[in-house]
Amino acid sequence: MNAATSVPTLPSNDRAADWRARVAHAFSRAAPHYRQRARAQQVMAERLLERLPERAGAVLDLGCGPGDLTAELAGRFGAGNDDGATIHGLDLAPGMLTEARRHHGEAIHWLCADAADLPLPSGSLDLVVSNLAIQWCPDLDAVLAEIRRVSRPGGRVLINTLAPGTLSEVGQAWARPAALLEFRDAARHRRAAHAAGFRRVEITARLERFHYPDLAAVMASIKGVGAQVARNGARLSRADVACATRRFETLRTEDGLPVSYHLLTLDLER
Repeated sequence: MNAATSVPTLPSNDRAADWRARVAHAFSRAAPHYRQRARAQQVMAERLLERLPERAGAVLDLGCGPGDLTAELAGRFGAGNDDGATIHGLDLAPGMLTEARRHHGEAIHWLCADAADLPLPSGSLDLVVSNLAIQWCPDLDAVLAEIRRVSRPGGRVLINTLAPGTLSEVGQAWARPAALLEFRDAARHRRAAHAAGFRRVEITARLERFHYPDLAAVMASIKGVGAQVARNGARLSRADVACATRRFETLRTEDGLPVSYHLLTLDLER
């Protein structure tokens, strides 16, 4: 991974369509064991829950995965009650929505769609929440424009995404780190949010670091949540793995092998 590069390169519609298909396939494959391997994602979701408004009548969890955060939102805002909120969980991966329905039922409205083409009416949402999903979207401007479109005037948008430097230890360990995503910086997100027309744009940065016992556990935490689809790479040999292990071991602390996530939290208001 080249941490200095901030924007994924997907110049053609065909390549973008292929990208979406690969992301949907990878996350669908990861869906059955996502919960067991998504500790980092679960911890970072707490940063969004801390910022929730007291009330919301219509809510979207964008990139909902297996629906655990969506269910938390449903509990917070009383989905299913006579005067409760309408909660939508949207994901590109059908397999994730299968898991979401299995674990959380049909009181939540599950939608399979692209974040850049939301199947919701304009001005219909009080709150949009998204935890670690929009970094997978090739067209950030289109995604934020769509989120603004479906938000009502005064509506809140809370997004967690990732900045350059994320997974830097993994990039250092692998001489040719196939399939690690390139991340956009805070300035790029700020420009896109302003271009979309949000009247309030706040972005905070935070370093989240997690530790694992060995390289296999590190790679399982990444691959297990579908996060090895960004680039096509050659199959790794045993020698490649051994070299990566030696490099990663030079970074070991008393807590284990570190993996850093440079978290950006966007707090937007239409």
